[in-house]
Amino acid sequence: MTVAVRRWHVYIVRCADDTLYSGVALDVARRVAEHNGAGKRGARYTRARRPVTLVYRVSAGNRSAACKREYAIKQMTRRDKLKLIDGALRRKR
Repeated sequence: MTVAVRRWHVYIVRCADDTLYSGVALDVARRVAEHNGAGKRGARYTRARRPVTLVYRVSAGNRSAACKREYAIKQMTRRDKLKLIDGALRRKR
């Protein structure tokens, strides 16, 4: 029997008003759906700024590492966050 390993992720979404919101989750797709109104678990910040679009996601080893990375992202300037997002998009191509 194989056990699925659940990995924590750090993500950034772009809100309808062009602001950026970062968070951590095990299931990023579910979390983005929640930010967009599925269920009642979306963040208060994104509730008034729907729809949101996922623009960045990175795996972390565990919840602690994900939270530390999220904190580092939250300390960045908007310009640095946009560079991070752009760099991730370029690597995907």
